[in-house]
Amino acid sequence: MARNLPDRNLLPCASLLARRDVLRVGALTVGATLVPTDWIAAKESSSDVAPGKSRADSVIFLWMGGGVTHIDSFDPKPHAPEEIRGTLGTISTSLPGVHFGEPMPQLARIAHELCLVRSFSHDSNDHLLSQAYTLSGRKVTMAQLFSEPNLGSVVSYLHGPRNGLPGYIAVPGVTRPGPPPYNLFVAGWLGNGYAPFCVGGVPEQPDFSIGEKQLNPSPEAHEDLLPKDLQPLEGLSSGRMTSRLSLRQQLDLVRRQADETAQSVAQRKQYEGAANLLTSPSVRSAFDLSLEKPEVIADYGQTKIGQRCLQARRLVESGARFVMVDYGYDPDYGNLWDNHNAPGQNFPHISEMCRRGYHLAGTDRACAALIRDLKARGMLERTLVVFLTEFGRTPKINSLGGRDHWGMCGSIFFAGGGTKAGEVIGASDDQAAWPITQPWGPADVAATIYEALGISPDLRLPDQFGRPLPVLDHGQTIAGVF
Repeated sequence: MARNLPDRNLLPCASLLARRDVLRVGALTVGATLVPTDWIAAKESSSDVAPGKSRADSVIFLWMGGGVTHIDSFDPKPHAPEEIRGTLGTISTSLPGVHFGEPMPQLARIAHELCLVRSFSHDSNDHLLSQAYTLSGRKVTMAQLFSEPNLGSVVSYLHGPRNGLPGYIAVPGVTRPGPPPYNLFVAGWLGNGYAPFCVGGVPEQPDFSIGEKQLNPSPEAHEDLLPKDLQPLEGLSSGRMTSRLSLRQQLDLVRRQADETAQSVAQRKQYEGAANLLTSPSVRSAFDLSLEKPEVIADYGQTKIGQRCLQARRLVESGARFVMVDYGYDPDYGNLWDNHNAPGQNFPHISEMCRRGYHLAGTDRACAALIRDLKARGMLERTLVVFLTEFGRTPKINSLGGRDHWGMCGSIFFAGGGTKAGEVIGASDDQAAWPITQPWGPADVAATIYEALGISPDLRLPDQFGRPLPVLDHGQTIAGVF
């Protein structure tokens, strides 16, 4: 997908501290996602963020960039012709009369915990436009791909960090649609200070659609999800780090006594948050999957999506407010949801692709394990889980055995966070091509997430130039979710 656009892949996800600057006490710098300079003022002045009105304390945003096939997962049509339904069967769920696609047995067993939306719909079949819209809730043009803040960035701006963890974390935060690759994990007009803290940093191979892929790569994988920024610096022991941080604090104390302006207070809070991330054992342990019991790891699955979902649970359990599980474009699996079966993708027929452990089958296992785990720990009631993709896939299977982009209809789900469990909202026609009930789009999903967190969509936030802009410019809470 060629685009005549500036290369924005270099826009970084936020990092903590420039590693070489840690060695220079006088020039210690702070990464953006911690406590940006205007956060304190925004939090104190906002009456539209009311913790007492919130239904959820945290969000786990299951971001499936690339376009998950709805007809093979959450909205099968067993009576449609084979060129539409494919060769997969359907399975009963824990909800009477509701069926899922054959690759989704574990989510089918806990369908009574889900709030499923089968009428997700909007008017674009373009990956970039649709992803930017879905990540922000704000409709964009090609010239605005990087201008609108992600939902997590708004949450981070309004609520800030918690328990030493950044307000918006992406696990791993490496998805780059393209080619060429574009980084859509941005804070837009809020400023780069509210971009997600990506545990995977900047991908070494950002254009995952280029290069030969194995015909059938193993779904089992081990990822190092401990952020590189939290690794000890070579030649700098924890004792020396603490000593240098202490010296910086003493210098700051002298400066503050001379001039404690509002901006300097915010900058000091930024620094203290960054220092905590580098030195806090509890923060480091939140990212350390090796501390999990083997049986818990096995339940999620030894897959990338399994480990990422488990990491999200650990982070939320440790206090993270908004965690994105990023699973879409991958150096091993390619554009794993974008199953056109175009030459070079090395994909089998869509019906076979869905059975693979890194595709629907593995995603089903990981997401079901996440919801079961949250419930068993007493966390589901106050944690909103959102399964979201930018669009569905074409009802008719193409001549190569794949499905193409289809913005007109798709399926998503919510769980926990005060949502109505066991609910099925909306319906599609006999071919899963069009909603036959009220359609709900990305702005409505965003409004629903904000509703759960007690954030008014009418709230106006200042951009980098101080101009007040609305959190959302359209959309409403999806009827029936709460």
